[in-house]
Amino acid sequence: MATPRVFPLSCVAQQYAWGKKGSASAVARLLAGNDPLARIAEDQPYAELWMGTHPRGDAKVLDNRVPQQTLGQWIAENPDGLGSKVKDAFRGQLPFLFKVLSVETALSIQAHPNKDLAEKLHRQAPQHYPDANHKPEMAIALTPFQGLCGFRPAEEIAAFLQTVPELRVLVGEEAAAQLRRSAGGDPPAAASALRGCFSNLMRSERAAVAEQLRRLVERLSGEAAAGGGAEDACAELLLRLHGQHPGDIGCFAVYFLNLLTLQPGQAMFLDANVPHAYLRGDCVECMACSDNTVRAGLTPKFLDVPTLCEMLDYAPGPARARLFPPAPSPDDPYLAVYDPPVPDFTVLKAEVPGSVPRYELPAVDSASIVLVVRGAAAARSPAAPAALPLQPGSVLFVAARERVSLELADAQDLLLFRACCLL
Repeated sequence: MATPRVFPLSCVAQQYAWGKKGSASAVARLLAGNDPLARIAEDQPYAELWMGTHPRGDAKVLDNRVPQQTLGQWIAENPDGLGSKVKDAFRGQLPFLFKVLSVETALSIQAHPNKDLAEKLHRQAPQHYPDANHKPEMAIALTPFQGLCGFRPAEEIAAFLQTVPELRVLVGEEAAAQLRRSAGGDPPAAASALRGCFSNLMRSERAAVAEQLRRLVERLSGEAAAGGGAEDACAELLLRLHGQHPGDIGCFAVYFLNLLTLQPGQAMFLDANVPHAYLRGDCVECMACSDNTVRAGLTPKFLDVPTLCEMLDYAPGPARARLFPPAPSPDDPYLAVYDPPVPDFTVLKAEVPGSVPRYELPAVDSASIVLVVRGAAAARSPAAPAALPLQPGSVLFVAARERVSLELADAQDLLLFRACCLL
């Protein structure tokens, strides 16, 4: 019997507490389309849908020719399905993890280490850093998606240090003055001053943080009640984060990090050492296959403030610089290519109007995972014995160099994302 090379996957949902609940979650809605046996509980959170081979969420192969097999097992037995370059470069492993996220409450203030630091952290504290890989990641919005990403321009942070006395107390007058003097001048000097300010904040005594945050929340709440300053985006966000994580030092990060709201199709790329936090909304996410995260706030999990403060990229810049626009395909009018500056993954987005009866997924020299978000189609491939019906939530594995033809159903527009590794 021939080994299947194009087949559907049953994927794993993670029900972390920060996820959207029930059918309000894009993860839950897609899970219902991915697994016909799934029963969505309206009072339960559905945070992430994992599509890949990660040990905590290895997808199951849905093909009666390979019963009871996971995708990781299939790849171990068929490493050529990765593509020759991918197989050699990543030692026979699928190099990426593909996800959908539905965020109701904020995730932690965090950054991801580069490979050298990941190897060091894994050696020193494997209980907190479970592998030796880096974790660059990219988020592509499905709905308006809000996040913090990268340091604001130094001038903005300096202005906050003038107008938010509770923040200035924690940062310190000397560090605040140094940032004020360097803002708008020599970039290395501004980055150095920013490092001093942020490090002072994050290393503040817990009691001092709690007291200054109490004062700030009290002041902003009073201004909001009077119809004043809490209408400001930073003030509104700080009050929201404090409601989710009372007394947490991460609330002050709103004055240091850029606030982005991605519209559907917009993306942000998070390379090593870039501070960030996802705040709310739904997105498709792709990352290197790693669990390494260095956290410093908005979480009850392990915090590693010294490592975070030492590793961060302190180059300040405007929010718009954190957007990662896709490139239109020169050969396909319906295709957008999100190709970040790392070898581990590329994401392709296809938006096909329902007036197009057939759409071809070209063969690439990489294993790929295809997620249908909207619309329906029948997938046909020389590597599949019969047409595979696709609907929102369907996930298809396509081995390297395999072609797939999609016959659109009922004139519905089709939206799909395809993760692969284009070396």
